[in-house]
Amino acid sequence: QVQLVESGGGSEQPGWSLRLSCAASGSIFRINAMAWYRQAPGKQRELVATITSGDNTNYADSVKGRFTISRDNAKKTVYLQMNSLKAEDTAVYYCKVEVVTRELRTLDVWGQGTQVTVSS
Repeated sequence: QVQLVESGGGSEQPGWSLRLSCAASGSIFRINAMAWYRQAPGKQRELVATITSGDNTNYADSVKGRFTISRDNAKKTVYLQMNSLKAEDTAVYYCKVEVVTRELRTLDVWGQGTQVTVSS
C-alpha cells in the first residue's frame, strides 16, 4: 500500500504565500512524476503543476511565475510554493504521485486534499 499525506493548506490574504507538502510512504520502489491539482467549488479538477523524476516542471498558465513545484526524493515529498496568492487560487489542492511499488506495480496515488483559501 502507498499513502500520501498532504499538509500546509490554510487561509491567507491576497499577495501572501503558502507552501504545500505531500509525503509518500509505503511499499515504494520508485517515484516517477509528481503533480499538484486543484478543484475550486463548482469547477472541475485542474492540473496546477507537474515535476518529472528528472526535475522537469510544467505549470498551468494561471500560476506560471507565481507557483513553484519541487521534490525531495530522499523524503519522498513534493512541494508547491505558492506566492502572490490570488482569490482565484482558492480551492482544494490535491497531490498525485505515480509510484512503482516494490511489487513492480505502477500506480497513480492521490492525496486526501488540503484546503487553500485566499481572502482579505
